[in-house]
Amino acid sequence: MAPGLTRILSDLHYGDHAGRLRRLEELDPLLEGVEHLVLNGDSVDTRPSAHPAHAARCRAELLAFCAQRVPRLTLITGNHDPDLSACHHLDLAGGEVFVVHGDLLYPSLVPWSRDAPVVRRRLREALRQADPGSRGSLAGRSAAFRRVAASLAQRHPAGLPAWRALLSFLADTVWPPHRAALILHSWLVLPARAARLARRHRPAARFILTGHTHYPGCWRRPAGPVVVNTGSFTRPLGALAVDVRDGALRVRAVEHRHARYHPGAQRAEFALAGPARLPET
Repeated sequence: MAPGLTRILSDLHYGDHAGRLRRLEELDPLLEGVEHLVLNGDSVDTRPSAHPAHAARCRAELLAFCAQRVPRLTLITGNHDPDLSACHHLDLAGGEVFVVHGDLLYPSLVPWSRDAPVVRRRLREALRQADPGSRGSLAGRSAAFRRVAASLAQRHPAGLPAWRALLSFLADTVWPPHRAALILHSWLVLPARAARLARRHRPAARFILTGHTHYPGCWRRPAGPVVVNTGSFTRPLGALAVDVRDGALRVRAVEHRHARYHPGAQRAEFALAGPARLPET
């Protein structure tokens, strides 16, 4: 029996004032016919906050919703949901496709954040304290990043009026002005850093799928893996979906129509090599 459709999305930010996803049912058109749903980080915000009940409710709603909609679900952790699961990265299609949230590419998790200097210090300390045998491994690095992310409080917690939360988010994003340059720089360096990560830890991978920076795109590099960033369900740039089925990887737009999210036009298609060389992990 041929494997069914695996669809990869990222950065739902469900329950976040900055997100566009207000009701999980808005995702229904995206989940039709999906056998394996992969959510690549920042699905909800589980970090410490002044309103822990809201985070707990969003987490429970997401898990219940996905259990009802798809036969198989893989939740990969991100910097907003570092304890959502024990899965920090995923190999698909016999190791040809490597899925990781993307915050590992930045020594301060979110280089444009006000928390960046503190995070950089905490990450250096966490990696210094790691066992020398695992410090350079993907597992060791992932564990350190998740511990630090879990120590950070939510900057825009639920409970604020929507207008105040939006103003807070905008101020935190564009002020002071140099932060816009930091955001642009993070977009520019992502493809090269993602390819470097794959070459070091997954040299057989032909594709690396990330999220995190909210900048959707597909980069075919002269050498090394194809890099795809699936964007986010927040304004203003939108999201992409990556489908793996029938020996191919397809990149599709995610369209917001009639208050629901739909699979949109195909942006790119790549053939996969064939029979699995490695099991999915």
